[in-house]
Amino acid sequence: MSYELHQETSQLEHVRCAVLTISDTRTEETDRSGTLLRNRLQEHGHQVVHYAIVPDEPEMIGALLDELAGKVDVILTTGGTGISHRDTTYEVVAARLEKTLPGFGELFRMLSFQEIGSGAMLSRAIGGVYRNTLIFALPGSLGAVKLALDRLLLPELRHLVWEIRRHQSLP
Repeated sequence: MSYELHQETSQLEHVRCAVLTISDTRTEETDRSGTLLRNRLQEHGHQVVHYAIVPDEPEMIGALLDELAGKVDVILTTGGTGISHRDTTYEVVAARLEKTLPGFGELFRMLSFQEIGSGAMLSRAIGGVYRNTLIFALPGSLGAVKLALDRLLLPELRHLVWEIRRHQSLP
């Protein structure tokens, strides 16, 4: 089946999403990136069935990923992907991924480089599959979330979920 036919076929899927903001300082009122994620997903016909602000504590992030995986189609995190001591999202997500999507991080950094220059190398955005759930860890900045949504995730989300779902009933 061609890529175009895959995309066409996958347009029938609805996608159940969880949005996690990883931050020690954000509140629901100040979480601009999480709000953008939720709003844009819903505008594109997806369901946001879980939203939380999680402190940048590896155990807490991991426990929530473990709880949500298999119950939603996609988990989108924002924040904690940089290189500071408190940025632990990458390590927690990477340790759980059963299949990685290296192209997501590579393309995100390439597109980010086109917008902000060499600072794009600080991003450790990552994506992959854990327990039949897609996980994408995005930086916390509003611009980075917009870029990831507009150029990578929203155009492919239904197709990605369809790819995971279409063989789940097989042994």
